[in-house]
Amino acid sequence: MTEKILFVDDDANLLAALERNLRKQFALDTAAGGQAGLDKIARHGPYAVVVSDRQMPNMDGIQFLAAVRRNAPDTVRIMLTGNVDLEQAVRTVNEGNIFRFLIKPCPIEVLARAIADGQAQYRLVLAEKELLHKTLSGSIKLLSDILSITDPQSFGRAQSLREVIDHVAKKFALENEWELHLAAMLANIGDVAIPPETLLRARSGQPLSEVEEQMLTNAPATAARLLSNIPRLEGVARAVRYQHKQFDGKGFPSDTVKGDAIPFGARLLKILSDLHQLQAKGLTRAKALDVMESRSGWYDPSLLETVRAFYGIAADRQAARPRACVALSDLAPGMILLSDIETVDGFLILSTGHRLTGMTLEKIRNFRRLSPIKEPISVELPDN
Repeated sequence: MTEKILFVDDDANLLAALERNLRKQFALDTAAGGQAGLDKIARHGPYAVVVSDRQMPNMDGIQFLAAVRRNAPDTVRIMLTGNVDLEQAVRTVNEGNIFRFLIKPCPIEVLARAIADGQAQYRLVLAEKELLHKTLSGSIKLLSDILSITDPQSFGRAQSLREVIDHVAKKFALENEWELHLAAMLANIGDVAIPPETLLRARSGQPLSEVEEQMLTNAPATAARLLSNIPRLEGVARAVRYQHKQFDGKGFPSDTVKGDAIPFGARLLKILSDLHQLQAKGLTRAKALDVMESRSGWYDPSLLETVRAFYGIAADRQAARPRACVALSDLAPGMILLSDIETVDGFLILSTGHRLTGMTLEKIRNFRRLSPIKEPISVELPDN
């Protein structure tokens, strides 16, 4: 990728001179003023380095570089100025977060060296972001794989929510849709600290001791602590922490957060979790949604309406998808289970709704080595 440079100045003669002297060394663009510079960044960016004059009409260099910082935070910013006082210099550094501060007249060789250093800084920033992205992706995959093995029921349910999350994200024009998916996928990761027997009794509706109830209450906070240790997952951790909070502020955690102050992901998780629980008790989806609408103050009203509308549409779409009954040897990544996978003696390996992955297929193969598995298996086929 070409590391492009943008010069912004209201002096056309200076811009022409810079182009003549630097075009052989750099991929160079120019803009006559701050607004023109922002327009060029929007249309032709990203730029590795932006060099701006300090004194320009309508939008000065400080305002321009501050806007560049907001709109293109990875771009390295350099300022050229003809007159400097300490107050202006401090303001420039604080508001524009500049990389270099150069004084006019600036020798071409000095300017060229500053630009080359800016390009090196830009490459470093991108490399660090790529490393962070790979680390984040790897951490998330590891957590998901662990959950798919230790709690296949929760993992399968989270996978089945992909479409409704996509629909809600588009309906509300959310930018960080990935946070919703992660919050749904990792919402129950705190359950790994709870004894399996307690989880089994809780999910089957059996009575729990006071200690066990407290374990379940603390699970979201445990999950949030785990997730908050991973860079960029602070929003996901907060959504997971508040996933059982009612819209009117009741529930846990017991604090003053309520209404729109509850993270959007938590409000959605509350609806989807309660819907799942009601259906697990034998209610149809439509009846479960009716019950939820009667619970005054429990849910975000517009979000609940959006979820209901989605499931009305999804019912028709679901009927049209290809389904099949297949042998274990024919299972493949991307298939969605329409029946549980169990051993012949009734041990649940994966539950209905689970989207198969390479890791879960490996788990199935390992179980098959130890015990026969019921066949055939009903699946929804992936899109071609």
